[in-house]
Amino acid sequence: MSRKAWLLVIVAVLAMGTLVVCGAGVAVWGYRTMISGRQMAAPTQYAPEQPPLAASSGELRVVGSMPPTLDPALVQDSTSGSYVVHLFSGLVALNADLEVVPALAEGWEASPDGRTFTFLLRAEAAFGDGKPIKAADVVGSIERALSPELRSPVALSYLGDIVGAEAFARGQVTHIAGLEALDDRTVQITIDSPKSYFLAKLTYPTAAVVDLEQIAREPQTWFLDPNPSGPFWLKEISRSTIVLVRNGHYVVRPASIARVTYDLTPGLPITQYETGEIDITEFGGAEIDRVQDPYNPLHDEYLGQPELSVQYIGLNVTAPPFDDPLVRRAFAYAIDRDKLAELVLNRTALAANTILPPSMPGFAPVTPETAPAYDPVEARRLLAASTYGSAGKLPPIALTVPGTSAQLGAIDRAVLAMIEESLGIKMTVEQVEWADMLNDMNQRRFQAYSAGWIADYPDPQNFIDVQFHSGSTQNHTGYASAEVDALLEQARIEQDVEQRMALYQRAELVILNDAPWIPLTHGYAYYLVKPYIQGFQGTAALYPWLCDITIIDQGK
Repeated sequence: MSRKAWLLVIVAVLAMGTLVVCGAGVAVWGYRTMISGRQMAAPTQYAPEQPPLAASSGELRVVGSMPPTLDPALVQDSTSGSYVVHLFSGLVALNADLEVVPALAEGWEASPDGRTFTFLLRAEAAFGDGKPIKAADVVGSIERALSPELRSPVALSYLGDIVGAEAFARGQVTHIAGLEALDDRTVQITIDSPKSYFLAKLTYPTAAVVDLEQIAREPQTWFLDPNPSGPFWLKEISRSTIVLVRNGHYVVRPASIARVTYDLTPGLPITQYETGEIDITEFGGAEIDRVQDPYNPLHDEYLGQPELSVQYIGLNVTAPPFDDPLVRRAFAYAIDRDKLAELVLNRTALAANTILPPSMPGFAPVTPETAPAYDPVEARRLLAASTYGSAGKLPPIALTVPGTSAQLGAIDRAVLAMIEESLGIKMTVEQVEWADMLNDMNQRRFQAYSAGWIADYPDPQNFIDVQFHSGSTQNHTGYASAEVDALLEQARIEQDVEQRMALYQRAELVILNDAPWIPLTHGYAYYLVKPYIQGFQGTAALYPWLCDITIIDQGK
């Protein structure tokens, strides 16, 4: 999932996710205000009132950011995903340990050949208004996500393994052959070949259940007041605030906290934390030294966790000058990643010479002999050997970054300075609003862009295949390698874990040397957590972490 790259205001929408990229269709929206006025459903077959709330209650206050979309079928960024996983649920979910666990399904069985999964829905599964969730809702939601009318930029990446999904998405058939509602509580999914990571892909929002009847009634606005299948309702959304309240009909793992308020106003989150305005915040290199000082009161309230993430520069291999692999490699050798991690970010990230982060299964370290590393002499040699011959003969190059503030983040400033110092190339900067940037990345409109990717699930397929297979809808650089495609297609069906990891490692080395991406840093997230907040783990994954939170003392 795409992740917004090094913004000046750190967003503490704390779940993990995806490239920082998102949204298409009617669910990509600007700032507007909506206060939920929904009444509980009136029909007698549905529960007209919310069940009593649990005894434990309280309000959690955090800093947030406006999501590009709240439609689960369109989520391609971590900001959107961190809200959506709390509003909608699917058959399965990830937990804090990144394990696939039952969600709306109480369990499942896999066929001996590993291709067919039969899920049994919980008997009490219901939408927020009390309407039962049935197998037909699951099938209809997945078919909606893959529908040619919706044109989701991500659905095939996560659901394309289902037999008939691609033909359905292209409008060639009217039903997905591998997706069936056997009865009201039983869903059967058949995939094209056994894939060990398929269940993990079903935890992504594209497989979440939505109220199709509501969408039919309110096609342009339903996502501003959705009937939830997840643990929370969307109570309020405005330019300054997003409020979630507990969904009493959610039976999978009901939330303890009754309300979550996200503050979207500009400000310094660590100051808001110190003044008691928020309960959890993320912080970065500017604050790490004082927070880690054992004499500072904040020292006992901080938590550090490695992220399954990578910050990178993407290069469009279909457009000059990055259609020349020697130019791409020259840029890769021109950037000092150790300086970025140690000095620019003050040791709050790890230098990245690989795509896969160190905590990811399949990670294998590289050496300067096997993959590009900082070497300005080699960078200048490669540029001289390219079809352009020198910096003066290159076309103008623009680096696109997310944002609207006209201020450039520290990482991007440092990268631009390193390129100029090593290669004599002065790049221009284009700043684009986040939702627009996500859409433009899907269209491959940028020469070079600064972004990040954070894991949707802990498998190298989510990085290497999703981003670099030539047929992937999330391949934003236009990279295509027959060798890489063959390795990735073999890894998809390889059942031996060690051999599968080895295939991803081989593919990663080819990609690193072809340099459609220049990895910069791997994330390490630092949080401050008030002592009365229990259950927060800062896990770098897209899962409903708010259900883990308990407030033990509300006298804040």
